[in-house]
Amino acid sequence: MSSTDRFIPDRLQSPLQQRLKSWETLLLAVAIGIFIANSLASPYFLNAWNLSDATFNFTEKAMIAFAMALLIVAGEIDLSVASIIALASTAMGAAAQVDASTLTLVLVGLSVGLACGAFNAVLVCGMGLPSIVVTIGTMSLFRGISYIILGDQAYRGYPTSFAYFGQGYVFWVISFEFVLFAILAVIYGVILHKTNFGRAVYAIGNNATGALFSGIRVNRVKSILFLLTGLMSGVAAVCLTSRLGSTRPSIGLGMELEVVTMVVLGGVNILGGSGTIPGVVIAAFVMGLVTFGLGLLNVPGIVMSIFIGALLIGVIALPRLWQKWRG
Repeated sequence: MSSTDRFIPDRLQSPLQQRLKSWETLLLAVAIGIFIANSLASPYFLNAWNLSDATFNFTEKAMIAFAMALLIVAGEIDLSVASIIALASTAMGAAAQVDASTLTLVLVGLSVGLACGAFNAVLVCGMGLPSIVVTIGTMSLFRGISYIILGDQAYRGYPTSFAYFGQGYVFWVISFEFVLFAILAVIYGVILHKTNFGRAVYAIGNNATGALFSGIRVNRVKSILFLLTGLMSGVAAVCLTSRLGSTRPSIGLGMELEVVTMVVLGGVNILGGSGTIPGVVIAAFVMGLVTFGLGLLNVPGIVMSIFIGALLIGVIALPRLWQKWRG
């Protein structure tokens, strides 16, 4: 056999070897392991309806995580997403009190989310302020407005048809939220991995100055990403409000931490420049399985919060420790 004959199979096997060594493959193995552990730990886990309920632990957060992944790949971040949910939900609740239709409520939620994303974009891309500082500020601002409007009260009285977005099922145990999650995963996967816009996002995250000199409208791309993150927060607000059937100013409290953890756990570099949507999808399943499994075992919510915080620190610190150990 000639050297050329030996070389071609090596080239064909190389992508497979890289895939097997990828972070996504490791995450998938972890997800399978957690699934097996949950099925052994609780006799109720493998029930079809329980598995369907498990998806509610991550679908709303994952919808935001898809847009957040693109934003972080581009070197920015939005910590106000949970507060956008609160403000959008409050606006929908106020509309529901004057007997707004289901379509109007959805449009109100999406519009408020989009407006909040635009506000962040103006401050970051228009004025050149650091996104982490801006969104910490708007995190307090947006939720503060909700507290001013609602205080310790709650909005209820949503139309019956509005409940479908958070409680409805498309087929048997497959919920509307899960179908929407799957569709959005495909859309964002195509945007990031198959379009010129996605390549521009990677270029900006790796070297924003170089991307600017290569003809990419950096601020325009980043503005679109903030708009998408706000819009996805509006979508999550519609689903979460529909599922709960009421609005309180504390709705979605702390969700931004879980969204960022989901993105970073999915392999997106917190400093920007790399990451994949499939990784975020798998990370969403991992976090959903873990939290649902702990819930079935009656583990207190505070323990879950500790786990999420420790997980975020771990997935950020481990790559650096691994590099130092190898070096």
